Amino acid sequence: MSEIKTIGIAGCGTMGAGIAIVAARAGFRTVVYDTRQDALDRALKQTKDFLAKSVQRGKLTEEQAAASVNNFVLTTSLSDMGSCDLVIDAVFEDLRVKHDLFGKLNEVCPPHTIFASNTSTLSITEIAAGSGRDDRFVGMHFCLPAQLMKLVEMSPGLNTSEETLAKAWTACEALGQKPVKTKDNPGFILNYFLVPFNNDAIRMVEAGVAEPADIDRAIKEGLGYPMGPLELLDLVGLDTQLLLCEAMYGITNEPRTACPPLVKRMIAAGHLGRKSGRGFYTYQGNAMFGS
Repeated sequence: MSEIKTIGIAGCGTMGAGIAIVAARAGFRTVVYDTRQDALDRALKQTKDFLAKSVQRGKLTEEQAAASVNNFVLTTSLSDMGSCDLVIDAVFEDLRVKHDLFGKLNEVCPPHTIFASNTSTLSITEIAAGSGRDDRFVGMHFCLPAQLMKLVEMSPGLNTSEETLAKAWTACEALGQKPVKTKDNPGFILNYFLVPFNNDAIRMVEAGVAEPADIDRAIKEGLGYPMGPLELLDLVGLDTQLLLCEAMYGITNEPRTACPPLVKRMIAAGHLGRKSGRGFYTYQGNAMFGS
């Protein structure tokens, strides 16, 4: 295993909880921080449910699943992150929020702790500038759902040291993930293509070209994608798509990255996707309707 022994995850929404599962499953002591106890409780339940299914499918033994759960440390106290060798942020795509988080982490974490951001659109260099340790800062963008998808986009900022990138890369491989190196460009590799592509699918719905299920079916059958763009948007959350669009469009001014009006109307109506029970599809438990 790498020199990194304890990994901190700041923020335990859908993505943060997924990254935490990856870390704990790989044998790392995993400190999960959130300001809300209810979010931590949901993340723990999600973890136990996922690991139980992994046991049922023969992916893990019961002993491995139990060990993974035992690797978790859940906390609402940021000071508990001081024991971490690597801290990955999974909070909102907002530069001020991330600066505030990393500024506080810089005060509680020892000098050797590497900071990483799971941002999918914001500049690593700009986030690192508010961290107090921009030489020990790197982008680590996991794919959703992190506990199933192996790819991680590793993006050094302008001041990231080679040693930091090497340690983070080694830790990424120890997590069982597959890192690829990208420059600190808007959207990196995946979202450079994905944000405008998903927006195009939304605009097709908006224009009445086809129903969501038909668009998704065409993409899956014609292009071989495992999940259609509108299914993926429901999984990610329409509120998250709005943040991604605002970040990408604010940086690039590329018209295809601008948020379609339908997204804002859906958010106003509370149709956020799976998390609210309704998005482009409706949901009851794990069942999806409208397909």
